[in-house]
Amino acid sequence: MGNKTLLFGFSCILLAYYTYMPIPENIEEPWKVRFIDILTKITTLTATLFEYTGLMNFEHLFFIITKTQYIEPISDENLTVIDTEFSNIPVRLYLPKRKSERQRPAVIYIHGGAFVTGSFKMRPYDFVNRMTANRLDAVVVAPDYRLAPQYQFPAAIEDCIIVIKSFLQDKVLEKYGVDPAHICISGDSSGGALAGIVIQLLQDDPEYRNKIKAQAMIYPGLQAVDTWMPSYQENENGPFLSRKLAIMLSMQYFTKEKELLNAILRNEHMPKGSRDLFKFVNWSHFLPEKYKKNHVYREPIIGKVNTLCSLLSDKRLSPLLVNDSQLQNLPLTYVITCEYDILRDDGLIYVTRLRNAGVPVTHDHIEDAIHGAISFSTAPMYLHSGLRIIDKYISWLQENL
Repeated sequence: MGNKTLLFGFSCILLAYYTYMPIPENIEEPWKVRFIDILTKITTLTATLFEYTGLMNFEHLFFIITKTQYIEPISDENLTVIDTEFSNIPVRLYLPKRKSERQRPAVIYIHGGAFVTGSFKMRPYDFVNRMTANRLDAVVVAPDYRLAPQYQFPAAIEDCIIVIKSFLQDKVLEKYGVDPAHICISGDSSGGALAGIVIQLLQDDPEYRNKIKAQAMIYPGLQAVDTWMPSYQENENGPFLSRKLAIMLSMQYFTKEKELLNAILRNEHMPKGSRDLFKFVNWSHFLPEKYKKNHVYREPIIGKVNTLCSLLSDKRLSPLLVNDSQLQNLPLTYVITCEYDILRDDGLIYVTRLRNAGVPVTHDHIEDAIHGAISFSTAPMYLHSGLRIIDKYISWLQENL
């Protein structure tokens, strides 16, 4: 009995050691954030153990957990909510019931999840899209794109493009009473990246150019070139999304080569001949002084690994890699960044570059929030910062769409 008690006590100490992290003083609801962070770290440790023992792949446990948040489409007195398909891609539609004398705006919302998890079926995304449809009296379209590692790059992009082009057909817009001049593409985290990517691709397509009025991106990840920006360093261990966890999950989207993980963690993953791309993500040029602090810029090391890292130079993976002339063609833009987020600087650099290119940009920076805050906007564990972010996002849509 004594040995069992000792082993249990040692296990608790070990778990506390690996999961405890000081929470910044000015973060909102620190006890909730600490609890979320601890649960995430426990899940990460469990997923690592499961993969090591061959029980399941690392990312699969995260997928299972997100599935517990799935809810069915539920219509109410204000909205008809249905699950259907556009060109064989699953979508959830939110259709206002009340009669309107005008055509309605539309929002296409792309969910996050590091390309390996997430769904429009999750309660927080249903909450966001339902509130958007109600407050804007808008049609909301939420696609479920194929997920990695079963479906790798560029499957997610292809699915989002298919859904958007299907929705933009005149007969479809007419069917749902949508004003073709008032359509926005939105997304959070990896969904924000996908929103940015598909907007760029649509602008390059003569048939669909200028058909999107606005893009809205909530704490987006916009580049895979430099994984050691100040925000990556300052939030390396979280809260919630650590640098290693983000890389372990998102790399499943473009490779299954496990040895590449350490190269990315060392920031030595870029292929030979890619140095000319560094100017597009050089935080020492584009990051506001407030966020540079005492950090010293060191460009990523190139040519250390010979794998399919060349994908990391693909502009369809990193929206920040396009030149200024391509940025000039982008529509009205809204970006939300959070202070305690490894992806913070991606959004800040994009805002700077868009403004330099003459694109109208509204930027809200949430000083006391973490990455993924809107994923905790519903019971049982919700963050007030997540609700504030949703309110800011929808308010911007009301004013600009």
